[in-house]
Amino acid sequence: MEKSAQIECISVFDMLKVGVGPSSSHTLGPWRAAQRWIAELKKKDIFELVEKIHVDLYGSLSLTGKGHATDIATVLGLMGHDPVTIDIAIIQTEIDTLKAKNILCLNGEKNIPFTFTEDVKFNRNFLEFHPNGITFRALLSNGKKCSSSFYSIGGGFVVKKERKNASKKLKKFDAFPFKIQTGNELLAFCKQENKNISQIVLENERSLRTDEEINASLKQIWDVMLDSMYVGCHSEGNLPGGLNVKRRAKEIHDRLIGETQYSGTEDWIPAIRNTEVKFRQILKWVSCFALSVNEVNASLGRVVTAPTNGSAGTVPAVLMYYLVIENHNAGFEEIKKFMLVAGEIGSLFKKGATISAAMGGCQAEIGVSSAMAAGALTELLGGTPEQVLMASEIAMEHHLGLTCDPIGGLVQIPCIERNAMGAIKAINAAEIALESDASKAKVPLDKVIETMWETAKDMNKKYKETSEGGLAVQVNLSDC
Repeated sequence: MEKSAQIECISVFDMLKVGVGPSSSHTLGPWRAAQRWIAELKKKDIFELVEKIHVDLYGSLSLTGKGHATDIATVLGLMGHDPVTIDIAIIQTEIDTLKAKNILCLNGEKNIPFTFTEDVKFNRNFLEFHPNGITFRALLSNGKKCSSSFYSIGGGFVVKKERKNASKKLKKFDAFPFKIQTGNELLAFCKQENKNISQIVLENERSLRTDEEINASLKQIWDVMLDSMYVGCHSEGNLPGGLNVKRRAKEIHDRLIGETQYSGTEDWIPAIRNTEVKFRQILKWVSCFALSVNEVNASLGRVVTAPTNGSAGTVPAVLMYYLVIENHNAGFEEIKKFMLVAGEIGSLFKKGATISAAMGGCQAEIGVSSAMAAGALTELLGGTPEQVLMASEIAMEHHLGLTCDPIGGLVQIPCIERNAMGAIKAINAAEIALESDASKAKVPLDKVIETMWETAKDMNKKYKETSEGGLAVQVNLSDC
């Protein structure tokens, strides 16, 4: 699938979405696809005629689907659950009940026979349009059959091959006062309006929502980010999936915070601010924040795609670094600016390349998340729009070619640690950009985005979230 020549206007809230782990493309995307299929059935007035359904997963969704809980997510979507609001604690019970009774309550309205292990089929072959394909099939009471295919293109985004809604979506976002496709266009608007990047992005968001709605949504996103860090820093044991990966965030957190007393997330940030601040401690705190989010993600917890679930820990870790290390007086306004810039940087990569590991390897996930965090941090630290884009470019430049090779198809090894590495690189990139004359940058952000896309197209598919190359085949699962 080539990149579209059309101008896409992508909201910050498309890039930063609340969802359930472990993967935005393999968990959140199929979940959303199931919901969209049900909406299709209802629109065609055939929902009540459905007597039997079957799901076919293709390509990367099949090859690493078990480790990414793709089958579970798809079925939860068919049941009518929503990834934003579902009580995480009931997921296993819902699946166990389905397996025991072989009955699925479609959209919570209609019971139909369904065998979990037979009615979700993992097909190793790839569909032509995109590596993450999913087809829903239904047998109707009138004897007819119907089917519909979707493609999970990364970050929880789901499309149909024919892109029937593309023109409608462009019209919906036609109200954007600043239509941005490239970094150069973003800089031009900043210069024209004498505004920083967060102000330009905010004006675009205001064409879709009121300030109250924007603030409420951003606060919800931050609350989920903070909660995922908090939960990860207070959970122990091994992660599910069979690799027996031990959670590490809690042990790191407990050693760093020592005897400091606090209760709940509201007291947690001040407590961290009072801990010892040395270079090694800072590195450990940033790593701890990133690890904590992705340990929650790996256990089917709730996180924010930034831009994906697999890379969900980098952006909150860097924002938390700013709040607890750089600026103790920071509050919601700083959080808001950070989110707006991060979301815009992510959208540039989605427009010009990809945020799907199945399309571009891990450079498309951790690389993009690091670039998002680097740019956002740079603005908060007083950087110019040019320095913001320079920081994003530096962060991505040093992730180019990064493969996606999850062991056992699980978003655990090396995925969790890569979030910590991406966060550290983001901070480093910001500091380098702030000490540089960005007007003399040798490599513009647009060029590194273009390079990333060319690298993605050249990369062997076994390094694109298939678990058929790299670490995924070098490590013996029986030894784990």
